[in-house]
Amino acid sequence: MKIETPIKLPHLHFPSGGNFSKNKPKMAKQSQDIDLVASNRELETLSPEERIAWAHEIFGIHLVMSSSFGLQSAVLLHMANTAVPGIPVVFVDTGYLFKETYRYVEQLEQKLDLNLKIYTSPITPARQEALSGKLWEKGVEGIEEYGLVRKVEPMSRALQELGATGWLTGLRREQSDSRKDRPFLELQNKTYKLHPIVDWDSFKVITYILKYDLPHHPLFDKGYLTLGDTHSTRKLEEGMSQKDTRYGGFKWECGLHEGGHGHDFAI
Repeated sequence: MKIETPIKLPHLHFPSGGNFSKNKPKMAKQSQDIDLVASNRELETLSPEERIAWAHEIFGIHLVMSSSFGLQSAVLLHMANTAVPGIPVVFVDTGYLFKETYRYVEQLEQKLDLNLKIYTSPITPARQEALSGKLWEKGVEGIEEYGLVRKVEPMSRALQELGATGWLTGLRREQSDSRKDRPFLELQNKTYKLHPIVDWDSFKVITYILKYDLPHHPLFDKGYLTLGDTHSTRKLEEGMSQKDTRYGGFKWECGLHEGGHGHDFAI
């Protein structure tokens, strides 16, 4: 059963560089003018902090970041907010997160003085389940519809309302097969996504957390390798592969970081 009123994901409209006043940071001419091949070659030689500074120089006030406040989210949150104090941090609240995650959000918001922007679906979890049932139990198609409603639509709205043309994420190639070939910079329709720590392994992540004494997610010590919604995330147990800990092994991505849905970005 489909949701009563299908959500149409909005197309994003970004102002061109010529519309900015001289006293505001400028983005690169037109977004489409960025040479992805040359930019990725340059980004390969930079540190994650330098990659963030590079993005800020190009996108200026139109640079945002997103965070799931998962197991390793503290790294990019600290790194980005240090390089660009006050950068908007988009947090998409599905309404189905672990209680520990909600507490972790509050903890990091206060410790790092984050400019947190919380976005949710206009359809409440209760209404969605009443109209469509538990979509995450309906195979890949149901999982994808769930992701569109609870994650993609809110993120799309956030990018539009914040006027974002550049978007920082904490994706890492080591996390899954679907991410192993991610470049540093990619264009997903009209939104540029930069993954500053995409080439980092878990050792570098842990080293950074310890160096800056950052709090880790409370569920890190309970056997979780990844964190998302309560109904779709399992801790690693004997006989399971890492893939099995997310969406029952059906898929890894929630929709925010994959294309093919006709949005102005892929997540």
